[in-house]
Amino acid sequence: MVINLSKLSGSEFAELANELSLHGSLRDVLSWAGTKPKSEIASQIVAQVITQDEFTHDVIVPYREVFLVYDTT
Repeated sequence: MVINLSKLSGSEFAELANELSLHGSLRDVLSWAGTKPKSEIASQIVAQVITQDEFTHDVIVPYREVFLVYDTT
């Protein structure tokens, strides 16, 4: 599920949500990010991993003018 907590317009969000819907794993995220121009994504791809508990982590990926936050288990 993708939620728009940014100021992206409806069409911008729909385009991004369509791309992100293909991400089923962190491997998918990293592969996708590796195909993006360096002007759109930070060179380290993952900016931060925040541990919620022993099984759940939030992975933060800066992309264009937003931060993508993936809730992973």
